[in-house]
Amino acid sequence: MDFATWLFSTREGVLTLLGAGLVICLVVAFVLERRTAKMYFNHEKQPGEEDSFLDGIFGDDDDEGSDKS
Repeated sequence: MDFATWLFSTREGVLTLLGAGLVICLVVAFVLERRTAKMYFNHEKQPGEEDSFLDGIFGDDDDEGSDKS
């Protein structure tokens, strides 16, 4: 049995494809979120804008050198 047959015709192969796709999507999302956070690091929060639960993972702008007195 060759690799392509195993990958597309067995249950384990299809689950491997789905798992690999999920991991790739998560890595891409994480990298793009980090790039966006670095690009817009001076973004000031508008009134009514809430903190995200992802601030702990991707960093909170208020903790990094803000000059609010």
